[in-house]
Amino acid sequence: MNAARILSGPGPSSAPSGLVRDVQEALYAAKIVAYAQGFEHLAAGSQEFGWNLDLGALAAIWRGGCIIRAQFLDRIKEAYARAPDLQNLMLDPFFQEALAGAQPAWRRVVKIAVERGVPIPAFASSLAYYDGYRRERGPANLIQGLRDYFGAHTYRRTDREGSYHTRWAQDGAEVRTD
Repeated sequence: MNAARILSGPGPSSAPSGLVRDVQEALYAAKIVAYAQGFEHLAAGSQEFGWNLDLGALAAIWRGGCIIRAQFLDRIKEAYARAPDLQNLMLDPFFQEALAGAQPAWRRVVKIAVERGVPIPAFASSLAYYDGYRRERGPANLIQGLRDYFGAHTYRRTDREGSYHTRWAQDGAEVRTD
């Protein structure tokens, strides 16, 4: 409460029309991503520890008697029935289509919240996970560049072969190291 009186941020403003519907769609997309992450962890644990889990059966069990009575647990069961070795629920056609349909609203909600200083960590982090998962190439090159800057660890380029180091604090020249 003390910080609320001291730290500044955006002022209050009225909600844009359609925000409630957008939040509903964003919530649905974020829940899909949460389930996708959870089932991916279960699959990894099953593989590492030899549990031989039937992920579709788990969804059916949860649907039947747990506090987690989400309607799309049936869709999860169907996804694993279609593809028992499904790498991630987001790759199933039903969930792929649901995420594609909700994506514009999801992005609007995150954007509006950020612009207005409203913390929405679950929506924002699930969108970041989705965006990171769908990229062919992640930001490893940025990490390599930072490691090279701080410790001359070198980096690989995507446009040519070899390892390189940049003399960041000297003349900024790039040198090939192999």
